[in-house]
Amino acid sequence: MTTKPKAKKFRIRRSGSAAQSAAPTDARQPVAQSGVVDSAKQVTAEEAIAGIRREGLTGRQLRMARRVAQKHGLAATSDFDAVRLLRQNGIDPFKKANVLELVVPEDGDPQKAAAQAAAQPVDKPQKVQLPQTVQVQKQTLPSTQIASAEQRASEISRIQRDLAKRRRAKLVALWARLGFFVLLPTLLVGWYFYNIATPMYATKSEFVIQTAEGDVGSGLGGLFQGTGLATSQDSVTVQSYLQSREAMLRLDEELGFISHFQNEEIDALQRLDEDSTNEQAYNTFQKNVKIGYDPTEGIIKMEVIAADPAVSAAYSTALVGYAEEQVDNLTDRVRKAQLDVARKSLTQAELRRNEAQAKLLELQRNTETFDPASENAAISGQINQLETRLIDKRLELATLQANSRPNQARVTAVNAEIGRLQEIIEELRAQLTTTTNGESSLAEKSAEIALAQADLETRNIMLQQSMATFETAQLEATKQVRYLSLGVAPVAPDEPTYPRTFENTALAFLIFSGIYLMISLTASILREQVSS
Repeated sequence: MTTKPKAKKFRIRRSGSAAQSAAPTDARQPVAQSGVVDSAKQVTAEEAIAGIRREGLTGRQLRMARRVAQKHGLAATSDFDAVRLLRQNGIDPFKKANVLELVVPEDGDPQKAAAQAAAQPVDKPQKVQLPQTVQVQKQTLPSTQIASAEQRASEISRIQRDLAKRRRAKLVALWARLGFFVLLPTLLVGWYFYNIATPMYATKSEFVIQTAEGDVGSGLGGLFQGTGLATSQDSVTVQSYLQSREAMLRLDEELGFISHFQNEEIDALQRLDEDSTNEQAYNTFQKNVKIGYDPTEGIIKMEVIAADPAVSAAYSTALVGYAEEQVDNLTDRVRKAQLDVARKSLTQAELRRNEAQAKLLELQRNTETFDPASENAAISGQINQLETRLIDKRLELATLQANSRPNQARVTAVNAEIGRLQEIIEELRAQLTTTTNGESSLAEKSAEIALAQADLETRNIMLQQSMATFETAQLEATKQVRYLSLGVAPVAPDEPTYPRTFENTALAFLIFSGIYLMISLTASILREQVSS
């Protein structure tokens, strides 16, 4: 096997005369071409010039290189050839000293300029600044090479394959993240709800708190009476009590709430530990006893969850009983206080009326006459009659004495009768005002009895008012009575209510998807802010 000798690269230069002489006479016949073959030295020079072109030298640098080449007597065919010849002779065309030699003084003597350049201090090494090259990828000018259709199709196909590869890689990474952060947790949650979670039974009940119906009042009280606003405070109070620790402890004491949820048959996530605290038990109580109040209708809705339907119904019945007791105790103290005050006032009025009546009876018993007032009136009437007769006798005496010769016997008889009338009047008056044997006079006894009677009448009026107040207090206390009306009685379910496997799994998927979306958006925003 023989090896062929390596062929040297030659460039065929077409001769102008030969080209003209070889002009075809017929376009269909081949034409013979003649040319001159360039030497290897010329080819190397052209390759060096092509390399200098790619350096991206500026026009000022090329002109400077041409002047330096002329100074050193180098025959350059172009500016790029001048750079090549200078570098070939070991001269840097852009060196600062060479540039200074080009500066000619005013007298035009180049030797003096060279001497001045040589006189510059050379203590510090001068930094050689090569011309800046332009990177190929930063070319902004369009390429002179025109790619063929096959090359363009190949390049487009390569770009499309690259884009498809990147898209597939991103899609695979996206599905991997979704599977790890969304699908895998959702599958775990669904597996728990379908296979591990203990079935729970919920007992629902509804009740409303009402007041005793009374007469419709006026103003805002009449507007709110008979509506849910009249018992909203009581409903909220009962709701708060049923959700309190006191209700939980009472339910545990009576029906064993904590021990029921410590049963080993309940799964670990819903089961209470053996050494659980009251706070942990209260958290479980809040999760399994759900109470809501509807202010528009005034209805309290309660849902009690347990691992056994009978236990759930028993818990619900017990809580309804607690609510009824709480409702009974809401206004009991106020009603008792109102009734106690009214009853005490009535008792005092009765006692004082009895005292006034006893005093009147005692005065009447100590008086000799049955009715001092009547006796006093009778005596007063007698005194009035005697005074009238006394006046008549005095007039008669005056008439007798008016005669010139009065009848003395008649005058004496009239005087005697006037005197007797005066004595009788004084005796009667004495009976009214004079005390005898240390006892009060008839006028004093009459006044005391009158005062006692007036006091008795006043006490009777006060007693009547107290009785009316007591009756009003009883009516108001009756109006303030609250009672619980059970709308939906607690009934034990026959099928488990919880867990709702499909709904809970779908909810978990939505939650994990939302968390992933939020984290992804946050990360992309932070990445954009950092990159900008």
